[in-house]
Amino acid sequence: MKLIITGGAGFIGSAVIRQAVHKNFEVVNVDALTYASCIENVASVSNSQAYAFEHVDIRDRGALDRVFSEHQPDAVMHLAAESHVDRSIDGPSDFVETNITGTFNMLEAARAYWIGKGKPVDFRFHHISTDEVFGSLPKDKSALFTEDTPYDPRSPYSASKASSDHLVRAWHETYGLPIVITNCSNNYGPYHFPEKLIPVVILNALAGKELPIYGDGSNVRDWLYVEDHADALLNVITRGEVGRSYNIGGENERTNLELVNTVCSILDELRPRDNGSYSDLITFVADRPGHDARYAIDPSRIRNELGWRPSVTIEEGLRRTVQWYLDNEDWWRALQNRDGVGKRLGTG
Repeated sequence: MKLIITGGAGFIGSAVIRQAVHKNFEVVNVDALTYASCIENVASVSNSQAYAFEHVDIRDRGALDRVFSEHQPDAVMHLAAESHVDRSIDGPSDFVETNITGTFNMLEAARAYWIGKGKPVDFRFHHISTDEVFGSLPKDKSALFTEDTPYDPRSPYSASKASSDHLVRAWHETYGLPIVITNCSNNYGPYHFPEKLIPVVILNALAGKELPIYGDGSNVRDWLYVEDHADALLNVITRGEVGRSYNIGGENERTNLELVNTVCSILDELRPRDNGSYSDLITFVADRPGHDARYAIDPSRIRNELGWRPSVTIEEGLRRTVQWYLDNEDWWRALQNRDGVGKRLGTG
């Protein structure tokens, strides 16, 4: 199977590409190489005969038509997106242009290609989305997001992703385009761009800087190891039912404060400070505007229908992640001078 994977130089997309090539898929990586992209993320497979790269922005419809025509894919995995909530608060237009207009362009390019091929029944357009489209849950763990949870996005980022989800469903219902959708919980792991919570904590700790926690640290997230997510996505693209959506969760709920304390304890063991614990650096800062209280996914559908469930616990995954950052300083040092990295964004 040949896959077009958009956003393949990003965090999740590169994990999918690395796994896909190792599992004998052919892959075409379509990426605009924006600030959050890092082509080195796929260096381990870039010399494979099964890998090709196209430096293309999904806002460029003509370039997308060319990519489809030249590479003749069997399926599309659409991951390219602006994804940082704080940046969406400061600059929502980029999120509208990429996440909504870019997805529209992908759908139209895929539809034209699919029609031109005679509407093959085994073609798939897999749209990768987020649990943030569902809004916020109570902190008492009495509810979980299911595939039937009504949409209730609270940030420019989640609103743009909700919009793209609706477009994908509409292209299926109106034009018959064979689609699948997945909504995932918070990802973490190696190659995570250093503006998200876990890499910020690791790198600030190593530099002896404050470890910023929004509000009182009670916001809850369900954490999904990125390699587990990549495995789930490849299961869905090959075995998922057309027109169906699948929620992918890590089954690892933690408050932000619990998460940061766990990272600190791992660092205390692997790279001890001269004086005290890394947790001494924890600092509570002004909360993010509209900060959702809790996200948590019910993954019953993907478990029951496709036999998939996460394999990595939060403790094991965080240990692997911390060790990866300790071992790959050259990778993250090169990214720290990019625009906005290391700065507080999204204060409104």
